[in-house]
Amino acid sequence: MARPDIVSPCIKVCAVDGETSLCLGCGRNKNEIVGLMKFEYDGRNAIMDLLPERLEKLRGLGKLEDVR
Repeated sequence: MARPDIVSPCIKVCAVDGETSLCLGCGRNKNEIVGLMKFEYDGRNAIMDLLPERLEKLRGLGKLEDVR
């Protein structure tokens, strides 16, 4: 059975913020970055749904000004 394409939020800006433990490029935490391929479809989608809010949080903390 063919595996569906896995969508990744990675934008090749891999820097994890020490305060929030979130990647400044995609908004994932270390466990989500490492384990993305291991999650089932629904688990990956659940993570993807959280990312806009996380990135907004990072913006609000002034963490993304130099990155984007």
